[in-house]
Amino acid sequence: MKVEEVEKVRALLEELGEETLIARLDSFIALNEGLETKKGEDYIKLSILSFLEGLLMTLKMKYPENEEVGELYEEIREKRAELDELFRKPKMQNLQ
Repeated sequence: MKVEEVEKVRALLEELGEETLIARLDSFIALNEGLETKKGEDYIKLSILSFLEGLLMTLKMKYPENEEVGELYEEIREKRAELDELFRKPKMQNLQ
């Protein structure tokens, strides 16, 4: 499964010289590839976007002056939040 945001984050990591994080990213993607048929494409995409969001949050702390990190973080955070809505259970009306 191709998630375009993975390539954007990988390019940013290469630009920043974060080789260790590239290896972690590749490992995470490989782990999730096998689960696509079992869990569903949207679920796996949500998992990947959540991982990328966490990775970028860490990079924001490490490189606070890097605007590209902040912009990519916001982009991925928004996409993850949209996809996350698909998996939220509706609130029960009688509990409000």
